[in-house]
Amino acid sequence: MTPDPYAGQEFFVLKNHCMIETSLPVEKAVLVGIIYKNQEEKQAMEYLDELEFLADTAGAEVMKKFTQKLDVPHVSTFVGPGKLEEINIYITEMEVDTVIFDDELTPTQLRNIERKLECKVLDRTNLILDIFARRAKTAHAKTQVELAQYQYMLPRLTRLWTHLERQRGGIGMRGPGETQIETDRRIILDKIARLKEQLKKIDKQKATQRRNRGKMVRVALVGYTNVGKSTLMNLLSKSDVFAENKLFATLDTTVRKVIVGNIPFLLADTVGFIRKLPHDLVESFKSTLDEVREADILMHVVDISHQGFEEQIDTVNHTLKEIEAGDKKTIYVFNKIDAFQYVVKDEDDLTPKKQENITLEEWKNSWMAKKDVPVLFISATQKENIDELRKTLYNEVKEIHSKRFPYNDYLYDITWEEEE
Repeated sequence: MTPDPYAGQEFFVLKNHCMIETSLPVEKAVLVGIIYKNQEEKQAMEYLDELEFLADTAGAEVMKKFTQKLDVPHVSTFVGPGKLEEINIYITEMEVDTVIFDDELTPTQLRNIERKLECKVLDRTNLILDIFARRAKTAHAKTQVELAQYQYMLPRLTRLWTHLERQRGGIGMRGPGETQIETDRRIILDKIARLKEQLKKIDKQKATQRRNRGKMVRVALVGYTNVGKSTLMNLLSKSDVFAENKLFATLDTTVRKVIVGNIPFLLADTVGFIRKLPHDLVESFKSTLDEVREADILMHVVDISHQGFEEQIDTVNHTLKEIEAGDKKTIYVFNKIDAFQYVVKDEDDLTPKKQENITLEEWKNSWMAKKDVPVLFISATQKENIDELRKTLYNEVKEIHSKRFPYNDYLYDITWEEEE
């Protein structure tokens, strides 16, 4: 009898019509990605490095990364049969628990791969949903994540019952099995409807809260996940928003009142974006993203030390367009300049290569500073160039504030003083 590959696995499963999560030790995992046509192998490996960071955030230990060059994913198994057999041999020898794919798998691909590998198979979307489920702390965030999980699960529901076929055969089991699947499908659809109603009520409450803030200028921190938005939030607002060197450390939007140069405004820290952010999550987090849509100014924070920061900028800008916030006034904040280093080339090949930092003046003369919008280079952890950031914020907020409150001109007659 083939063992049940789903027994005791650490992700949300349907059991007795309830969503439960079981706890297990650190899992061994392997990663699988495709090198597409016209894509450099280096870029594909960078994507798998990010997937490894996601897996590490979820609590898995990555043992090996597999890649295959394909024009398009294999329709039934994502990678070719030969590559799948190679993966199967490795995970059997190394007793690997989980195989994670760097793209969303179709229900058919997921079912076929599980039958071949006989272990837990996750795709990028499922992994991100698992991390969101771990990070969700408030009732609002938990409801948003639960809705996205159910929407993801619905078309893949049959995978929860395929083990019955292998264990007990088809005669006498086909009818009840199908009946149970249809029953659970109705339960999930009802649950999705209830969760959507709950989120509608939450959306109304959040909208009321935003209206009650009056006409104060709103600034929203946006950017790729793990670029330092929460650290910058704590620095500017002198608060204690949770910040960690993990992906999606912040799920719930935090709003703080900040005063710079005697002008008050609201600063919001929002959930980070990521490449291939699941559509269901974007929909579920609509009320959270409303803070971005309704902001007057966006502070686009960029991790300048990341080798793929340009693609991260494009990913964030694309997501902003998707949520109809792409035309907002934007301040680009290139963070972590202290962590950026470049290799110094020497004419003598025998001389060891050295790594050096770039000075602030060199950053200001770089191509990144040539944008038509304000651009700043900072280190939030080292508090480098924060005064210039505050001055820029003051000028941008003042422009909007003076139009909304024309009778408060006395506020703008002060002399700017740098904060210690």
